[in-house]
Amino acid sequence: AEWIKSGDPSGGRTGSLRFADANGEIANFEFEDAVRPGARDVVSALKLAGYRVALLSGDRETTVNAVAQAVGIADAWAGIKPNGKICFIEDLKARGRKVLMVGDGLNDAPALAAAHASLSPSTAADISQTAADAVFQGQPLAPILETMTVARAAQRMSFENFAIAIGYNVVFVPLAMAGYVTPLIAALAMSLSSIAVTANALRLRGRNLPLESLRRTA
Repeated sequence: AEWIKSGDPSGGRTGSLRFADANGEIANFEFEDAVRPGARDVVSALKLAGYRVALLSGDRETTVNAVAQAVGIADAWAGIKPNGKICFIEDLKARGRKVLMVGDGLNDAPALAAAHASLSPSTAADISQTAADAVFQGQPLAPILETMTVARAAQRMSFENFAIAIGYNVVFVPLAMAGYVTPLIAALAMSLSSIAVTANALRLRGRNLPLESLRRTA
């Protein structure tokens, strides 16, 4: 609105988009973004699990505050430009926080690339989908929770697989060096170790991952 210099920028009315012609006539257009399905439930689940949830937007303060209130976010920032979002993320990273950025706008792309991990819906701008680490389908935000629970479970299984591999080496390498294991048995043990690691990883496909697995450990 401040770009329109002639007359009252608001034209006595409010609007998300304003147009002024050469005669100074001002037309106001009002737009309203609908909150994505399940947004409040997702925010509530993340907060319950101990995560800090912040809303960064380049939109007006009144709009941002209304959306933040609707979904239950207390930490909301309005009028933030792309470089401001990056600064916000870098400040969190400097304080040792791990940042997950979720965005769909054209000006979210730099922040998506700056975060430790990032998600973008399939309806997002192409550049945002390209910058994000993963893209989820549909309008609901529930895939955010699913992605985080699967990631945590995968991390735990990675540690289990490392333990299996280390255990194999601790047991069989000294035996082989001492001559107690024949090459055939050593090859068989190596194959069994690989099968054990693969089978352990495949357990993730059939597991029921509870929401409690999202809870932060630190």
